[in-house]
Amino acid sequence: MKFIKVLVPLFFVMMVCSAFMPKDKVNGIYMVGVSASFADSLVYFTDVQFLDSVTLDKKTTLLPNRNQYSEQLDDYLEEMKGMTKRTSFVYFNKNKAKLEKVVKELKEEYMEGGKSVLREVDKEFKFRKSEEY
Repeated sequence: MKFIKVLVPLFFVMMVCSAFMPKDKVNGIYMVGVSASFADSLVYFTDVQFLDSVTLDKKTTLLPNRNQYSEQLDDYLEEMKGMTKRTSFVYFNKNKAKLEKVVKELKEEYMEGGKSVLREVDKEFKFRKSEEY
């Protein structure tokens, strides 16, 4: 009986302590790039890509240097496809399924009017860490 009286409180203390231990945070995000133009109907989408070197700002959960990721897509389309004066933007999330849902909804919006033509960016395009760009 003494064994149980000692074991139960010890087990309870271990459970409480483990609840307050910091969890291992996985660095990285999933990202998709989109490029559109007011001059034509082509809208380019990249694949969902995992960037393990990116950490979000802890207070605001914003992507640091996010404009550089858009510029990477702009530069790639200009160099490889000769497409200038495009507006590129990125969507990101820590959860891949949530990001894929956003991309699906975005593609549906573009297709809704029937005026946009969706294209995939070549598989060789990969986002790089913003400091490397």
